[in-house]
Amino acid sequence: METSELLIFGKDNVQGQNLKDRFGGNGLQVIATRNQNEAFQLVKNQPPAVVIITSLANDVNDGLQSVRQIRRIDGTLPIIMISQYSTADRVISAFRAGVTDYFNVPFQHNEVMERIRTCLNGQAPPTAGAVKKNGAACRNNRKMIGDSQPMQEIRGYLQKVAVTDTTVLLTGETGTGKELAAEMIHRCSLRHAKPMISINCAALPETLVESELFGYDRGAFTGAQDTRQGKFEQAAGGSVFLDEIGDMSAFTQAKILRLIENKMIIRLGGNKNIPLKMRIIAATNKEPEHLVSDGKFREDLFYRLNVVRVHLPPLRERKEDIPDLVDAAIARLNRQYRRNVQGLTDEALTSLMRYDWPGNVRELMNLLEAVFVIPPRNKIGLSHLPRQFQDKMKSKKTAAGDERNHIISALNSTKWNKAKAANRLNWSRMTLYRKIEKYNIVEKRKPPR
Repeated sequence: METSELLIFGKDNVQGQNLKDRFGGNGLQVIATRNQNEAFQLVKNQPPAVVIITSLANDVNDGLQSVRQIRRIDGTLPIIMISQYSTADRVISAFRAGVTDYFNVPFQHNEVMERIRTCLNGQAPPTAGAVKKNGAACRNNRKMIGDSQPMQEIRGYLQKVAVTDTTVLLTGETGTGKELAAEMIHRCSLRHAKPMISINCAALPETLVESELFGYDRGAFTGAQDTRQGKFEQAAGGSVFLDEIGDMSAFTQAKILRLIENKMIIRLGGNKNIPLKMRIIAATNKEPEHLVSDGKFREDLFYRLNVVRVHLPPLRERKEDIPDLVDAAIARLNRQYRRNVQGLTDEALTSLMRYDWPGNVRELMNLLEAVFVIPPRNKIGLSHLPRQFQDKMKSKKTAAGDERNHIISALNSTKWNKAKAANRLNWSRMTLYRKIEKYNIVEKRKPPR
């Protein structure tokens, strides 16, 4: 049997020795070291087939500099990072530095071994250079609209994450585009030729969980006249998008955890293990850590899903994207309804920019679609927007005026002592300063006598 060299190094000596004991044999010759210079010399003079870098929990930047150094020596060598410290920023930094894949502790050794075998078979995900070449296809089919700084960073990160097989957890408010992000990950991945199957976890009745997710064999129950594949089997080789995981029942959580751990299913009424290879992308509009602490979500399942975390910002935090979103929506609606609406008037666009969009992009899309029921001949003006929206903007304007007057009253009553005024308003001084700037409040001093 031909042997391939696996280099393991990093400050976590215990983890390194554990990995060496686990992966030694099986056609692998494992070299483990804590000496960075020794590791770099091996990469330069006797390049291994795969490098694993272990990282400690007490050092945020541990391992990242090593990744960058290896990338300067070899731009294509597969690098797997295993870290005891994992946050969204940490994972982003790791992929930007050039890792091929990323695992956080605790992890499954068989999953790491599978990734090593993939690398050895020449199927390792593309590195940074290859991602740039492959990125054109993703950018040319962009559905995640917006050129704000947050959206540019998210699209760039999703492209890098896509080419790994890492599990991804998408978080964000309702309507922020989590499903679009999942579609982008799948479309830019090595699994793009296979299907992405979406599962709405909130709409799964417990009585149908097993038959819907895992399928059933003929005769499994009354009416089961044929064998049927479940959602996971339909996604074999592709991706599964678990939407609204925060609303899964405890029973469903247990079933999905077992599938993730074993990488196989048994159809309802069957006795045959069916191995499955797929990528899992999960999403929730809730804070998963709060669900875990409240006992509503299994901690072990959370750690399985929370490998790479991507948070999608609400529309109110990227309002500069509203004009692009509006243009794209109007172009789509014109095609759909065979209209020729020319865009928005300045007054209508200003109103959209002032609104905070609690329903995010979905609310904006619904508003524009409502306009197309009786569309204008040319541009959409403020009067063409739904009456409910116009009423909200009027009440917002009134509320803003009331708040401004309330602030001025507090400032005048304290002789413009901002500390005392903030205390009277039950605000911090920073909040008061922001409000003064927002409403353009200027102290009117009495002229000298």
